[in-house]
Amino acid sequence: MAELKFTNLDNLSFQGIEEDSELIPLLTPEDEEEMNNESLPEILPILPLRNTVLFPGVVIPITAGRDKSISLIKEANQGSKTIGVVSQKDEKTENPGINDINTLGTVARILRVLQMPDGNTTVIIQGKKRFEIAEVLTEKPYMTATIREANEIRPDQNNEEFGAIIDSIKDLAYKIIKDNPNIPSEATFAIKNIQSNSFLINFVSSNLNLSVQEKQKLLEIADLQERALATLRYMNLELQKLELKNDIQSKVRHDMDQQQREYFLHQQMKTIQEELGGVSYEEEVEEMRKKAKKKKWGKKVREHFEKELAKMQRMNPQVAEYSIQRNYLDLILELPWNEYSKDKFDLKRAQKILDRDHYGLEDVKRRIIEYLAVLKLRNDMKSPILCLYGPPGVGKTSLGKSIAEALGREYVRMSLGGLRDEAEIRGHRKTYIGAMPGRIVQNIRKAGTSNPVFILDEIDKLGNSHQGDPSSAMLEVLDPEQNNDFYDNFLEMGYDLSKVMFIATANNLSTIQPALRDRMEIINVTGYTIEEKVEIAKRHLLPKQLKEHGLTNKDLKIGKPQLEKIVEGYTRESGVRTLEKQIAKMVRYAAKNIATEEAYNVRVTNADIEKVLGPPRMERDKYENNEVAGVVTGLAWTSVGGDILFIEAILSKGKGTLNITGNLGKVMKESATIAMEYIKSNAESFGIDPNVFDRYNVHIHVPEGATPKDGPSAGITMLTSLVSLFTQRKVKKSIAMTGEITLRGKVLPVGGIKEKILAAKRARIKEIILCEDNRKDVEEIKPEYLKGLKFHYVKDMSEVIAIALTKQKVKNAKKL
Repeated sequence: MAELKFTNLDNLSFQGIEEDSELIPLLTPEDEEEMNNESLPEILPILPLRNTVLFPGVVIPITAGRDKSISLIKEANQGSKTIGVVSQKDEKTENPGINDINTLGTVARILRVLQMPDGNTTVIIQGKKRFEIAEVLTEKPYMTATIREANEIRPDQNNEEFGAIIDSIKDLAYKIIKDNPNIPSEATFAIKNIQSNSFLINFVSSNLNLSVQEKQKLLEIADLQERALATLRYMNLELQKLELKNDIQSKVRHDMDQQQREYFLHQQMKTIQEELGGVSYEEEVEEMRKKAKKKKWGKKVREHFEKELAKMQRMNPQVAEYSIQRNYLDLILELPWNEYSKDKFDLKRAQKILDRDHYGLEDVKRRIIEYLAVLKLRNDMKSPILCLYGPPGVGKTSLGKSIAEALGREYVRMSLGGLRDEAEIRGHRKTYIGAMPGRIVQNIRKAGTSNPVFILDEIDKLGNSHQGDPSSAMLEVLDPEQNNDFYDNFLEMGYDLSKVMFIATANNLSTIQPALRDRMEIINVTGYTIEEKVEIAKRHLLPKQLKEHGLTNKDLKIGKPQLEKIVEGYTRESGVRTLEKQIAKMVRYAAKNIATEEAYNVRVTNADIEKVLGPPRMERDKYENNEVAGVVTGLAWTSVGGDILFIEAILSKGKGTLNITGNLGKVMKESATIAMEYIKSNAESFGIDPNVFDRYNVHIHVPEGATPKDGPSAGITMLTSLVSLFTQRKVKKSIAMTGEITLRGKVLPVGGIKEKILAAKRARIKEIILCEDNRKDVEEIKPEYLKGLKFHYVKDMSEVIAIALTKQKVKNAKKL
C-alpha cells in the first residue's frame, strides 16, 4: 500500500492538515446501510478532479484552484453540501467538458472547507454512492448534470469465497504496511477497525499506488466481489515491488558499508606504509610526473598524459579502475617514444655477420645489403615489410637475429601461430577488466626502442574466430603508408611503427589473406642441396650441439663423408631441423660414453652412424630403376620442400574400367582420367591396339597411401606411365618429370621448380622433363644447383613419350 498522498484537482499537494478522527470516520455496517438507503438528488453540480478518484465511504482532502471549482464548492457548502465528483481523463486539461471527464463518479458530501495561508481553498469530502452522468445541463459558472444511481452487486453474507478474499486483502495490507517505511504503523489499527467489507475494499483501492485510469477502472466494476479480486491482484503486485525494492536497498546498503570499511582499512594501511618508509599514492603520482619530464614525446602525447594523470589523481585508489589507469600510465611512460637505436652502416661487416650465421640464402642476404645501402644513402627510409617464405627448418626465423646484429638494432620475435583474437594485435579497450595493450605495443615496450627488427613468425598460421580476424588487424601494422600512426585500443593513441623493420615468416603463401600478402615483399627461401646441408652441419649444427652437451671438438669429430651419409640416409627435408636432431643423437652417444668412461671412436665411422642411428631409413628417396613397364618417377612439391614420387600402372583382364588408388586428391584423379582419354583418342599414333581398352582394366597407384597427395604436377607422369604400360616399353634410367596436360596433349607449366630440382638431386636423378614455359624458372636457379642435371623442355605430350620411353620392350612383356 502506498503512502497516503492526496493530490487535488489542480495538481497541488495537500500538506499541513493533521488527521482528525472526526473527519475520517470508519464506517460501520449500520452507517453503510444508511448511506445505501439515502436517495440521490436528480441534479448535481459536477466537480472534476485532476489526479485522484473518490471511492464510496472514503474521506479525502482536495485543494481547489480553478475559479469554477471554487465557485462550486462555496455554493454547495452553503446549500445541500452534496456534489458529484468525477475524475478527468487527462489531468492537463484546464477547462474540462463532458468529453474530458469520466461519466461514472461518486456522490460526495462536503465535510469541511478550509482557507489555507497561501490563499487556496481546501475542502474535505467523503464519498457516498456511485453515480452516472445522464445529461449535462450547464457548464457555467460550473458544470451541472442530471444523474442516475449506479447500483452495485453485493455478494451474499454467507459467500465463503468473498470472505476469503476479504481476509487475503487484510493480510496483504498488514504486510505492505510492515514492509513500507513510508506508511505509519498506526495504519494497521485502521485496517483492523474497518467492519464493512465494501468500505475495506474502497479504502484499500483508494490508497493503492495506482494511476487515475487504473483506479477509475476499479470504481467502474459494479460487482463488489470482482472489484475485491482486482484489488487483491494489484496488492500482490505492489507487495512484490516492495520486497524487490527492499532487497536492492539492503544490498546497496551492505555494499556501501563494505566500501567504507575497506576505505578505512586502506587509509590505515597507507598511514602505516608512510610510517615504515613506503610509497604513498601521492608519491607514485609525483614519481610518474618526474619520469614524464625525461621522455622525448611530442606535445600531443604530453598533453594526453597530463590529462590521464589528473584523472587518476581524482580517482579513489580503492576502486578497480584505479589499477587499470595506473597500468595505462605506466605503459605510456615505458614506451620508447621517439627513441631509436643508431643503425650501423658498415656493409662489409653486415655481410660477414650474415655469412657467418647462415650458409647459402644468397638472395635474402643480397636484399638485406640492398636495404642497408639505401638506408645509408638516404638516412631516412620507411622500413619495408619482408616475408621470408619457405619450408620449415631452412633458417627463416634465426635469420632475423643476424639481421638485427648486422643493423645494430634490438631483436623482437612474436609468434603468430594459432592466434585467433584480434585484441592480441590491437589490444583491449580500457573499459574492460583485465584490459591489456596488443602484443605489437607490448613487444615495442620490451625492445626499448622504436626501430627494432621485429620478427612476425608463422604469419600464415593466423586463425579466424568469433573474436575477430587478426589478419585484417595486421593490415595496418604491415602497411608502410599507414603504420606511422598505428592505433592500439588500449593505448588510445597512434604509435609510429614506420621505423620498425618487420620480417614475416611463412610456410604457405596460399593461407595468407591476399590483401596482407600484397603489403609484403616475398623472398623465397628454398631448401638446401646435400652439399649445403653438409656444410651447414659442419659449420653450425655440430659445434652448436657439442656446446649444448658440454663437449668440445676434441671429444667428437664427424667428417664430411659421414655427414653426407647422415643427410642422405636419415633426413628427408628441405631444411636442417631433422639433421640437427640426428647430429644431437651422435653427440649424446659420445657424451654417454665419456660420462660412463667407456671407449668409443672420437672420429665417427659409417658403422658408428648405423650403430647409433640404426639402418638408413630414407632409401625410398632414391630413384628406383625398375625394369617393369608402367613405373615412372614424378616430382612433387610439399610443405617441407620437394620430393619424388612413383606412379605405377598395371593391366588386368576385364571390361576397360579405370581404378585409381593411393589417397589422391580430386586434381590428380582428374589428371589420370584426362591421360587415359588422351591415350584412347591417340592410340594409333602410340602404336596401341584400340581393342585393348575394352579387354583390360587399368589400375593406377601412387605408393604411400597413408599420405594424402594432390596437385597439378602429375599429369605427364601418369600419361607416361599409361603409355609405357600399353606399349610395354620401359622408362629410361634416372629420369623424372613434372607437368600438367590438357585433353589436346599440351604440356602446362607447374610451380615449385627449385624444390623439385633439389629433390631430384637428392634422389640421384640425372634427367628432368619440364614444360617449355618452366625454362625461365630454371634459369633463375644457381648453376651449382643444376650441376649434373640434364633438362628436356617440351610443349607436347608426344615429345615427352619420345624422350622418356625406350624403343625396346621390357623383358617378359605382356601380349595384349
